[in-house]
Amino acid sequence: MSRLSTPAAAPVGRRRVPGARTPAALAVPALLAVAFLLMPLLGILARTSWGDLGTHLTSPGVLEALRLSLLVSCWALGLSLLLGVPLAWLLARVDFPGKVLVRSLVLLPMVLPPTVGGVALLLGFGRRGLIGPWLENTFGIVLPFHTSGAVIAATFVAMPFLVISLEGTLAGLRPSYEETAASLGASPVRVFCTVTLPMVAPGLAAGAALTWARALGEFGATITFAGNLPGTTQTLPLQVYLLLQDSPEAATSVSLLLLVIAMAVLVCLRGRWTGGPADRAARAGRRAASADGVPAGPDGTGPQPADGSAGDGRREPSVPVPSPAERWPLHADVTGFTELSLRADPGTTIAVVGPNGAGKTTLLRALLGLTPRARAALQLGETDVTALPPHRRGVAWVPQDGALFPHLSALANTAYGLRAQGVSRGEARRTAQQWLDRLGVGPLSHRRPAQLSGGQAQRVALARALAARPRLLLLDEPLAALDQTTRAHVRHTLRGHLAGFGGVCLIVTHDPVEAVSLADRVLVLDGGRALQDAPPAEVTRQPRSPWVARMLGRNAWPGTAAGDGLTLAEGGHLVAADPLPDGTRALAVIAPEAVAVHVEKPEGSPRNVWPGTVREITAAGSRLRVVISSSAAPDLVAEITPAAALELGLTDGAAVWTSVKATEVTLVTL
Repeated sequence: MSRLSTPAAAPVGRRRVPGARTPAALAVPALLAVAFLLMPLLGILARTSWGDLGTHLTSPGVLEALRLSLLVSCWALGLSLLLGVPLAWLLARVDFPGKVLVRSLVLLPMVLPPTVGGVALLLGFGRRGLIGPWLENTFGIVLPFHTSGAVIAATFVAMPFLVISLEGTLAGLRPSYEETAASLGASPVRVFCTVTLPMVAPGLAAGAALTWARALGEFGATITFAGNLPGTTQTLPLQVYLLLQDSPEAATSVSLLLLVIAMAVLVCLRGRWTGGPADRAARAGRRAASADGVPAGPDGTGPQPADGSAGDGRREPSVPVPSPAERWPLHADVTGFTELSLRADPGTTIAVVGPNGAGKTTLLRALLGLTPRARAALQLGETDVTALPPHRRGVAWVPQDGALFPHLSALANTAYGLRAQGVSRGEARRTAQQWLDRLGVGPLSHRRPAQLSGGQAQRVALARALAARPRLLLLDEPLAALDQTTRAHVRHTLRGHLAGFGGVCLIVTHDPVEAVSLADRVLVLDGGRALQDAPPAEVTRQPRSPWVARMLGRNAWPGTAAGDGLTLAEGGHLVAADPLPDGTRALAVIAPEAVAVHVEKPEGSPRNVWPGTVREITAAGSRLRVVISSSAAPDLVAEITPAAALELGLTDGAAVWTSVKATEVTLVTL
């Protein structure tokens, strides 16, 4: 009896694609490169006098140089953080003339020979340099041959590492986080300190570590600009240079110390700088898989009881969610890519619908003051907020991705807007917890966004916007990530809040149920223009956009009125019971249930009859939707019962006839 053998599973991270082999033409040079880089390090290890290592490293000259190196490198790091962080933010976030030149200036010290950098510093900051005499005469500051000169030299060559690392991290950070924080009332400085910096902390830490290590090992610019004065500018690299002449063994020991420090920095970075995209993705996957739901406080740093207590055994008193006492009607004139005028009374909910690229999100961003594509002259209540920055407009929004701050818990995310508005921490937490409870995610208040499902995160984002007590509420497909059951619950909760909301709410949606159940008006956009702004019942009955008609499940055929009906844009003629004047551009709307499907050509009253072929059959609740293609008319959607489909023997590719009575055709003027 033979037994099938199963090969052992390859260890995770060492899987090889079957048949894939590393080409020798690439592997051999790669191994030579590794050997080339490794050989100098092995040389230091092999030539180090291990028995005299302690004596060499504790000699007075080495200890003094080490103390000075640590002093200079730490000051250089501090100066790099002070100047480099704003510069990295500017390069990553602001477009300005000469940006390429500024970035080149940042990179220049990395490619410039160190001694040339020292000469440049001497000619710029020296006693006979461009600003050296001014510094000496005005402030009494002399940089060359002084410890401060060593700091300047180290900063000049090391700061680019911080700027490059941080700029890359900032460029990878989606602006929606900062924009959402601004819409919740946070000032630019608060957004930078509470959202931007925490989210780019890994990149900042990596850049800071590399900056410090580079400053610690600086030699050329320091000796050229600041000299080599024991106890003043003689750092460890300069000490190594001197020891090579008198005591090579001691120079090797000090070199080993610098090598260990440099390797320790790289190991501590754990691939944040050195790891490739695949490595970073693998680490991110492991972190997500290992999330255990340990409760975190509202600031994301400490434990927070899941029951909403104060943490000392006492439950904080519950207070009702405050309802706005003021009323804020909306007056907006939008120009640019999207051009329209909006007028709405307090408590009005407007559903914004339209095809992709119609200008829906641009409209919301124009009202927020966040896009150059369109500008909104906006008045909320009696206040004209057109000239105000986003954080002072009182306009809150929920973007499509939710944009929850990943470093904060759900409770801290929800309380963020209230804290930005000056509400006390305790009151903000209580109100935030109530909103989370109302939206069904109260027990998850301690979790970070990475520990939430897509639907849970979207509900937290919705709670955060509602808790901020805005004057204008903008929701960009807020329920898209929810399942049907949860969507119905959240829709009911949202409807209850909007009923007592003192402002106006705009909801971008592709769901006809949301548009009908939540909105008082439906605004139809296409190409940045308003095609229709009417109550949901009117839009449902007479849609003026083919896209909206199809969204509502109806057939929509554009054409031109002629004779007893409509000459269709895609070819063919449609007879209608109530024709329009000849030449009128119109849209023919036909309900799917008004389309009859036959195996043979029907006889009798139908005025509109076409042959066709079944292209697709899908289930729609308890009925079937049949898409029928025809050479005599545009594609037609019919809705029939499963029993009728079985009786007709409908299958994909089946030849059928379709008919529509003239009385079932509604013509809407465009």
